[in-house]
Amino acid sequence: MAGRFYDEWQVGDRLTHDIRRTVTETDNLLFSTMTHNPQPLHLDAEAAKASEFGQILVNGTFTFALMVGLSVGDTTLGTLVANLGYDKLVMPKPVFIGDTLRAETEVVELRDSKSRLDAGLVTFRHVLLNQRDEPVCQCLRKALLKRKGA
Repeated sequence: MAGRFYDEWQVGDRLTHDIRRTVTETDNLLFSTMTHNPQPLHLDAEAAKASEFGQILVNGTFTFALMVGLSVGDTTLGTLVANLGYDKLVMPKPVFIGDTLRAETEVVELRDSKSRLDAGLVTFRHVLLNQRDEPVCQCLRKALLKRKGA
């Protein structure tokens, strides 16, 4: 199992996730259309070219979902009971087609569950970086994880 159990984490644990992803035009197009997001900055090359960005801007919700997805294998795969929420989501830099993105995670809080003796709450800080090591997305994710042996 790739993910860690609640009792295997410590505040301050840091991970650099191995999987990286180069964002393609197809990623952005499919995600935008599947989620019914008609924003011209994501879908219209001419409108995007006329914007301050000068090119297609990758859908921010795709960027967020990719950041979380890149982290799952090392954090919660097979140990997750439920994601309880996301907080302080920011996107300090834009993402463009062709950017290669990677994720890093830090454990910022641990708390025993009050309602479930077999689980605990882990708060992760996820950061997504582009090929220039610039943060393009970050958030806090609160996850309810199983305890080892539970």
